[in-house]
Amino acid sequence: MRWLPFQLNPDLPESGIPREEYVARKFGARGKGVNERVTMAGRQVGIPFAYEKMKVQPNTLNAHRLMLFAERTGKQDELAEELFRAHFIEGANLTDRDTLADIAGRVGLDRKAAFDYISGDTDREQIARADVEARSAGIGGVPFFIFNRKVGVSGAQDPEMLLDAMEQALDDSDK
Repeated sequence: MRWLPFQLNPDLPESGIPREEYVARKFGARGKGVNERVTMAGRQVGIPFAYEKMKVQPNTLNAHRLMLFAERTGKQDELAEELFRAHFIEGANLTDRDTLADIAGRVGLDRKAAFDYISGDTDREQIARADVEARSAGIGGVPFFIFNRKVGVSGAQDPEMLLDAMEQALDDSDK
């Protein structure tokens, strides 16, 4: 499994924007209801979303760069989980380099090396290009799953739908 970069909000400033402002812009009056529905769905599967803790809607370019950094040491899955936990449960500001470095340290990556990496420009263009490629391929949101580089599934789906897509991708590979 590989995590590929896709920014939901690539046009946000690098420092992000206040979460309340973002929700108001994107959803208007129904914004509070959107968070409540996701929170209720999360509870059903044991994910304690804490949208009330989120103060910043981040530009995630550096978080995606950090994912590439983690991939090189086999820690990409662990980092993805910690980034999700930090953002959705702890309300961490994923635009803050110290915060990102701390999250990297939580999964066993060298904190200083991670901080130095995201403080520079290494892989910035690579991540931006991959994001553009995803959009050019028709990907417009997350989650988006690509199985065996053949079958794409967009959005949160039931496990049965995902299993069907996986089986289709395997069947297609035999032809």
